[in-house]
This record gives sequence, C-alpha cells and structure tokens, in this order.
Amino acid sequence: MASEISTSPNRMAPPESVAVLVPLALPEPYDYAVPAGLTLSPGDYVAVPLGAQELIGVVWGPGSGAIERKRLKSVSERLEAPPMPEALRRFIDWVSGYTLAPRGSVLRLAIRAPGALEPPRLRIAYQLTDARPARMTPARLRVVETAGDGFVRTVRELAEAAGVSDGVVRGLVEAGTLTPVEMPAEAPFPSPEPDAQGMALSPDQAEAAAALVASVAAGAYSATLLDGVTGSGKTEVYFEAVAEALRRGAQVLILLPEIALTQQFLDRFEQRFGCRPAEWHSDLSTRERARVWRGVAEGRARVVVGARSALFLPFPELGLIIVDEEHEAAFKQEDGVAYHARDMAVVRASLGAFPIVLSSATPSLETVVNADQGRYRRLRLEARHGVAEMPQIEAIDMRRDPPERGRWLSPRLVIEMTRALEAGEQAMLFLNRRGYAPLTLCRSCGHRFECPQCSSWLVEHRFRRELACHHCGYTAPVPTSCPACGEPEALVACGPGVERIAEEVATLFPDARTAIVSSDNLRGPAAHRAVFAAIEAREIDIIVGTQIVAKGHHFPWLTLVGVVDADLGLENGDLRAAERTFQLLQQVAGRAGRAERPGRVFLQTYMPEHGVMRALCSGDRDAFLDREAQARERVHLPPFGRLVGVVVASADAELARRTARDMSRCVPKADEVSVLGPAPAPMALLRGRTRLRFLVKAGRNINVQAFMQAWLGPLKLPNAVRVSVDIDPYSFM
Repeated sequence: MASEISTSPNRMAPPESVAVLVPLALPEPYDYAVPAGLTLSPGDYVAVPLGAQELIGVVWGPGSGAIERKRLKSVSERLEAPPMPEALRRFIDWVSGYTLAPRGSVLRLAIRAPGALEPPRLRIAYQLTDARPARMTPARLRVVETAGDGFVRTVRELAEAAGVSDGVVRGLVEAGTLTPVEMPAEAPFPSPEPDAQGMALSPDQAEAAAALVASVAAGAYSATLLDGVTGSGKTEVYFEAVAEALRRGAQVLILLPEIALTQQFLDRFEQRFGCRPAEWHSDLSTRERARVWRGVAEGRARVVVGARSALFLPFPELGLIIVDEEHEAAFKQEDGVAYHARDMAVVRASLGAFPIVLSSATPSLETVVNADQGRYRRLRLEARHGVAEMPQIEAIDMRRDPPERGRWLSPRLVIEMTRALEAGEQAMLFLNRRGYAPLTLCRSCGHRFECPQCSSWLVEHRFRRELACHHCGYTAPVPTSCPACGEPEALVACGPGVERIAEEVATLFPDARTAIVSSDNLRGPAAHRAVFAAIEAREIDIIVGTQIVAKGHHFPWLTLVGVVDADLGLENGDLRAAERTFQLLQQVAGRAGRAERPGRVFLQTYMPEHGVMRALCSGDRDAFLDREAQARERVHLPPFGRLVGVVVASADAELARRTARDMSRCVPKADEVSVLGPAPAPMALLRGRTRLRFLVKAGRNINVQAFMQAWLGPLKLPNAVRVSVDIDPYSFM
C-alpha cells in the first residue's frame, strides 16, 4: 500500500513520487517519479513507461517510498481528462478485494474506451458578423438570412440550410461576413427534461413512485426492490425516481441485462424525457464509446443506459442506479474479472451514499431474502396497468397429448394457435435453443458431431448451412456424407432449435407471416429494432424466439404464448435450475395479453407435476420461492451459505490434472469450509483447454476471500496453467 504524504498544518507537500495503477493483471500500483513542474493528484490519468511500452495509468496516491527517487522512472505526461472520481477508485479497490482479481484487471474495466483520454477534437463552424460583401447575390442573401438566427454551423450545414453550394458560403467567409468558431467535433448530449409529461400512474404506481422519489430526495444510500408483475408499469414508476435525480443535478445509471432490450426501452425513455439517454454496450463503435466515456466523465451525459460494464464508467455526480430485470444471469461477468453487476451496483451505491432500485417481476432469491431480512425495502405492484390482466397459464402434458411423429408442437397447442390467428391476434413460440438442431449424428454408424476444441456437440444452423459451437465459436460446413463411415445422406438432425420450429410452423400455417427472433438471426441494434417494430405493427403473425423475446417487450396484439420445451432448463445440475426456469418462463408468459385482449400461455412439459410447473400454473410465486429458500437453507447453499468456484485449465491435460492434485494437497483446514474436488468440469474441454474444478463451500459468515488467499496465495503455478476464481458463481460449467 502507498504511504501517507507528509503534511504541514496548512497544506500538503507535493509528492516526489506517485503510485500509478496500470490496467494490467497487477495487484498493486508502481511508483513513478514526478517530473519537475508537473503537479499530480490522485485520480489523474497519466502516461507512464513500463518495460519497452508506454501505458495509460491512474495516479492512485503518493509513492510508497520503498525505492529511491533517482532510481524511479518518471511519469511521461498528465493526460487532459477529468480525473477518475475518488468514489470510482474506492469501488475498484473494493471489487478487487471481493473478487480476488488484481486491481489492475479491475481498472481495465474502467478504461475501455480507446481515444477517450485524448484531447477532444474540434471542428470549425461559422457565425454571422456585421460585415457585408460588396456584392450581395440572392444566394448570398439566403445564407446571411439563415445565419441570422444566431446558430453556429459548418460550411456544409450552412449550405444545406440555405439551399446553396459550399462555394457561396466560402465566398462569404473570405468577405468577412462569416467568422470561424471552434466547436467540439462530437455531437452534444441532449438534456433529459425531468418535468416532461409522463404516463398517468395508477394509485399503486403513484404510491411506489412517491417512495422512490423520497429515497432520492433523502440523498443517502438505500436499496429498494421494485417487485411488480409483468406489465405492471415498473419502468414508469422508477422513471419518476430518475426525474427526481435529474432535478437534483445528479447523473443516473440504468443497467439492462440485454442489448436487445435497449431499443424499446430507449423509445419509452424518449417519450418520458424528450430525448434519448446515452448508451453503453458492446455494439457501440470505438468512436462512440470514446464519446460516451468522455461525456460521462465531464458530466455532459446525464443518464446512461447500459450493460453491466457501464458500472465502471467515471461518473463524477452519480446519484441513482436502476438495475432492471435484476434477476437476470446476464448481469454475471464470468470471463476475466468475475463479478455480478447487480451486487456490485449495490456496493457502488453504498460507497457513493445514494439510492439503488432493483426492479423485477421475478426477483432473485438472493434479493428476496435481503428484502425479507430488512436489508432492502420492498415495493409491490400486484396488478397490471390499465385494463390488462395476467394471462392464464396451462400445462400440456406431452405424455398424454404428444405431437405427431417428426413434429414438436402438440395438437392442443396447434389448435390454440389456429384460434388466435383466426381472431387476428399474434402468437409466440418460445424455445431457448438457437439453430436448427442441437445434435447431428449418422444413422449408419452413430457418429456424433462434436466440437474439436470443446466437450460439446455442434449445433446445426440450417439457414447458414453450417455446424457451430456456441461455446468457442468454431464452425464447419455441414458435410454431405458421414466423415466417420463415408455413408452419404445418412446424417440426422436430433432435437429442435428455433429454426426447426419455424420450419414446422411454415408447414402448419403456410399463410402466416413468421419471424425467427434469435441472436443468430438479429445482428446489431438496427436488426433488433426492425423486427420488433414489425411485430408491434402487426406485420408478423407468429414469433419463434429464444430468450431475446422473453422480457422487456410490449406487443399489444400478442395473446398466445407456447413454450415448446418447458423442461429444458431443469435438465442440468445447477443449484438455481428451478429458480431460473421459473423466472424465464414467467417472463415469457408475461408477454401475453398486455393490452385489452386476454392472454393464454401453454407449457409443453413431460413433468406437469414438477414444482416449477405447478407454481407457474397456480400463479403462486411466493410459495415457490419459500420452498426454494427452505431447500437451500437446509444444505447451507446461497443465499444461506457461500460458494467459490475454482477452475484449473491448461492446453496440457496431464499438467492440468497434476496441478489440480498438487493444489488439493495444500488446502488449509478451516471450520465451516469444505473443498470438493478436483473433478472434471462439466465443460471438461473448452477452447482446447482441459478443465478441472474445485467447489469451495462455506458458512454464510465465513471470510472466503481470506481462505482463498491462504490457499492460493503461496502456490507457485506453472506458466502453462491458468487458475480462475469465481466468488459467488452463477454458472457451474
């Protein structure tokens, strides 16, 4: 840790060296000398030499004094950017300590906008002066009249506005009628209007909104669960909290789990506040990321809607965080720094002393327990907005009402879809499986197509005519004969994906307009926007989709939802399998009947007696969660115990196994802590690396970070082996 700066009673002496954290997998900052004439403060972005390269880093504090100043390399320069806020630096330290990730790796999450730390580019625009040219033509007069409104414009903008050529404008520049003005090259961020007309709220909504507004007005940390059924208007309720934060001069961060959700959300935000917020997600161009990052740092971007990484943006005035669909597993980052954005958002709000709102129709068990134990306040919205009512949910027992041979839709579901289409309504079929079929095999020799780099089957994508691994991205063309036995035309697709369901729909309903909504078919925000606009405009009759369509969308004419394989999520051994399946299917069901027409939902299942299916059909969510909580509490599983996942991976299979065995011999003894493994991970081969897994199980009040440091800290691992640690794992693959 850096040492304290020496001080006098009146002022702090400038340090001769500073500790600079660089965005590499390093646990601590490095000391650098401060050149004469350069003043540096904590949070300043600087360029520093490290080995043969020069990196951008952040001043983390004064130097440690462990190395003489004359032996230190010097800071190269201070970059012209607002310093990293102290709250963000404390947050980075906290995340590093909790996740056991190196501080430099966490810092990398906060400096992910190349070019944002460079000086803003300028463009030349022009404004009108009092001088007039000796010869005034009609074209020149139109330019003068256009520029007379006082707005500053570029040559091209003036020419287009006045309906003249660029040459006419340049002539007025030479005559002194127009004078150049330097302006930022980037587009400005519009200011949301907090007092613009919002939607009329019901009494229950107004009561919840008032409570959220009061929490913002209090100017202190608080955590609130906004628990409302699908279609209850949760977004409009927390918009009132956003408006209050804007009135008080605070910035706002709204986290969404999926990029696909942003388009309809942005439209709703614009309707409420008169403009769109800034966006932050992986589909942004490098230039736009730099613009948004800089806009946030300078306080010009007042509201940001983003994916989980937006949590690390350098907000200087952050005063409210909203986590929408807080239960979503997509908020868990598993590669690199393993963190859960929902949980870390609560930490950031606590460190910054401002409120956070967690919104969901199907809140996670962790959040429900926090609310039950008084850590979070709970606001309920138990009815849909307006005249809409919750849909009826019914299970179709596939043992008694099976589909025809070679098909996947039961006769009962086909009949209900026919009725919906005849009534001019829309239907949706949900299957959380991309592609055409999850497995392809040879009927002659039994050969199965497996990824050469992962222990997973290759998924057939018939529209693209390729086999693909959804874990590493490996692809191969679909062969015409079996590569094992050479038998031609012997390959068989096993099981359905959404493409296969769409094929069946085309056979059953040849006149219906059908759309496949899957990440394979929709690339980028424009494609998402186009298909969802077509659905809203009733240009689509039947939607066949994956989890992209499960949440956040409002389709007024969608009245029927059919879940093709309701048992799919229950097939793995994940401790949250039942909870996740319930959440996903409840969200899918919530797409039906969101307007005047009632909704119906049909779950195709081979286990209608399963607790998840019974809870969905009865609508008794709270009883289901109570049973889940009791089951986990009995065996001390989260949220009533702690888990840590440890994966040992190497391209050398024997080295991975030997390293894991050596690690197992070094496990320290501790009360209320047990270490299971090593055992092959469920995904035993991933991207060409053999993987073995330990699972650490501990009591709720155990400091698992200290245990992990005591175990892994002294180990000397081979360079060819990678050990990753996941505190509070969500995936067990």
